[in-house]
Amino acid sequence: MNIQQLEYIVAVDNCRHFVKASEKCFVTQATLSMMIKKLEDELEVKIFDRSRQPVVPTDIGKKIIAQSKIILHESSRLGEIVKEAQGELSGELRIGIIPTLAPYLLPLFMNSFLKKYPMVRLRISELTTDDIIHQLENHSLDAGLLSTPLRLPSIMEQTLFYEPFVVYAASGEKILKKKYVLANDIDVNRLCLLEEGHCLRAQAFNLCELRNKEKELHQLDFATGSIETLKKIVETNEGITILPMLALKDMSAKQKNNVRYFKAPAPVREIGLVTYRYFVKERLINILNEEILNHIPQEMKTKIKKNIINIREN
Repeated sequence: MNIQQLEYIVAVDNCRHFVKASEKCFVTQATLSMMIKKLEDELEVKIFDRSRQPVVPTDIGKKIIAQSKIILHESSRLGEIVKEAQGELSGELRIGIIPTLAPYLLPLFMNSFLKKYPMVRLRISELTTDDIIHQLENHSLDAGLLSTPLRLPSIMEQTLFYEPFVVYAASGEKILKKKYVLANDIDVNRLCLLEEGHCLRAQAFNLCELRNKEKELHQLDFATGSIETLKKIVETNEGITILPMLALKDMSAKQKNNVRYFKAPAPVREIGLVTYRYFVKERLINILNEEILNHIPQEMKTKIKKNIINIREN
């Protein structure tokens, strides 16, 4: 048994086709098939059911492939250990980030990170929480920035900061007469939220206890995945929405006049940095963590836990 054989069975599992897997591995199909057959003979099991198209792993094959992925990732750690010992910070870091966080958090730290670590390449993708989790488990991503906690056995979480929610309302809305607001002050029939699939929508539902009322609220049928579009809708068509605090950064003074903060304890969302549990690029993740914490507002950092309510997606 060798690392190359494990790479071949993982490639076949990903491609579900021997020819495509051989092309991906830059070997002939005959070589790939022979190496996999040797591994099967050594283990005395069939890893793949070749009678089916596309090729699928057997039940025992699924377990072998899962363990092979762990072994391959652990073996790649050897190179990282050497680089860390030599003080070298280089390589590629693939990050997934949820859309309600990306346009507000990335500008805070990204340029500073790239200047400080010129040998590190960042590849950043805007993805939903489910897509980030899936790609972490498939090793297509190294890390994710999203709303936590997830409480998944395959995922490791580091809490970064707590981002408060605020209310943003059109100029004529009654809620603006208040200096500070409570969840009960929000007229749910005036409320606009993001489309289904966004954790921010679910958190707003929990905050306003909307789950039992959703069918009555025609305003919730408006579908957008963009906080900026949501803000424009509120401004032009009147209404109310709930925003994360980082979304206020680029607002004009006039727009900020239409923002109201919640009365303490303030509702927040927990933002975390997540990785797959068998993670390799530990040092790169640590410097990413540090760089983010160096650039977010002090009051959002994790050590500030007083007077907050963490709104989770149920």
